[in-house]
Amino acid sequence: MITQERAKGVPVLVLDAGNALFKNPMPTGEPTEESRAKLLLAQMDALGTSAMAVGARDLSRGVEFLRKHGKAAKTMKLLSANLVDKTGKALFPASTVLTAGELKVGIIGASPEGVLTESTGQPVRAAVVAEAKRLREKDKVDVVVVLAAVPFPEAQKLAQQAEGVDFVVQSHEGRGPGIATRDGVATLIPPGERGRQLARLELAVNGTGPFADLAVANREQERLKILESNLARARERLAATKDETSKRALEESVASLEAQRAAVQKSLKSGATGMARTHQLSYMSLGPEVPSDTAIQKLVEAIEPPGGGHDSHDGHNH
Repeated sequence: MITQERAKGVPVLVLDAGNALFKNPMPTGEPTEESRAKLLLAQMDALGTSAMAVGARDLSRGVEFLRKHGKAAKTMKLLSANLVDKTGKALFPASTVLTAGELKVGIIGASPEGVLTESTGQPVRAAVVAEAKRLREKDKVDVVVVLAAVPFPEAQKLAQQAEGVDFVVQSHEGRGPGIATRDGVATLIPPGERGRQLARLELAVNGTGPFADLAVANREQERLKILESNLARARERLAATKDETSKRALEESVASLEAQRAAVQKSLKSGATGMARTHQLSYMSLGPEVPSDTAIQKLVEAIEPPGGGHDSHDGHNH
């Protein structure tokens, strides 16, 4: 699917919001844990994944395991703006700057607050805001994306309050697909659940200012069509009605529909004049209809034979 997207000729960045490598934040004792995590890291890198946030489920075998095997990646960078060791030293780069065509995109990683395996997550918002400011001022990026491997309420706070951020892509609980929501300064993106979907966020960047959601504009267009159809029927009924009581009721209906139509038209007009930057979220499901890669399937089955009762997708959020 990623290859198909790239074949369209549009610049593509592949990112992962973290919690990809282990089924649980703490070791379970399963003998295949490490092999599975190594395979996931290798395949994510082979797919051209540019960056992944470090989440709780990526640290099950400790920081050094992740750093050691993450270093083998040719493309993918492991990011965390707030994860430090016991001396307060950063354990991973806070961000990376990527290019998509002529667009400069700043990617920030965020990990959960509190004590994790051999590390501590410092306050998320302060670390993210500081890094976003640095990316804007020093690297002159056009877009800032936070890969937020943090609980959903914390991701909501980032979207509401983290100045300088455009998008917050959240993973932690495995919430599944959803809609892009804006309730503050940034748009919150659910990335799909446990490797069963790929979230596709399409951006058009032709100017400055906040991003407008094309899905909202499309819904408003559909709503306008319905209102106009209802309005036409109400006017037809009004023209054919002789009863005065019925006429008054229909006149009120027509007036109400006209007011609603005017409001939607105003909304669409204001959006059209300020939509230099837009986004649209959709999902590609990785269900049975998507054929498996034979070579990768053999690697998976060498670790977890068919019928072994394992779910090789647990905990993976794109």
